[in-house]
Amino acid sequence: MTAKNIDVQRLTFTSKRSFADVLAKLESPIGHPDMSKFRKDVSAAKTEEDLERVVHGAVGPADLMEFSRLNFGEVLQKELGPKAPKSMRLLVGNPLIMKQMVKSVPDAGSYAPVTILIDERSDGVHLSYDTMASYLAPYGNPDALKVARDLDAKVEVLLAAAAE
Repeated sequence: MTAKNIDVQRLTFTSKRSFADVLAKLESPIGHPDMSKFRKDVSAAKTEEDLERVVHGAVGPADLMEFSRLNFGEVLQKELGPKAPKSMRLLVGNPLIMKQMVKSVPDAGSYAPVTILIDERSDGVHLSYDTMASYLAPYGNPDALKVARDLDAKVEVLLAAAAE
């Protein structure tokens, strides 16, 4: 067994707008494919070009797509009632970007797709993201780090716009 410590950088933006407004603004530039069809189309792709066509058809203007979401707020409501804070975790990414990182650093697959957490707190709606570059920095691979930094920049722009 081996163990590796990873120092993670978390970016957090805070908005005074409503949770629903922030979530809608965040979701707008992200693709929302039918995941069952997407998986079938990826499996059916015969070449890298076929795969690229499938992915480009699934991502939104932010070059990212939603893989899944976890609605923690809904779970909190079961105990706390309708006044429970809203909280949502989105798993977003781009398989072509993930592929580039995993080719150089296989462990990158543990961190992709990335998580964006949107949650209500007393000072507003927080949008939080743990940077991919911080996850991959300990591996020391410059190729994977460049891809990770580019991904982080995409996500940062997305979060900043949603928090406005």
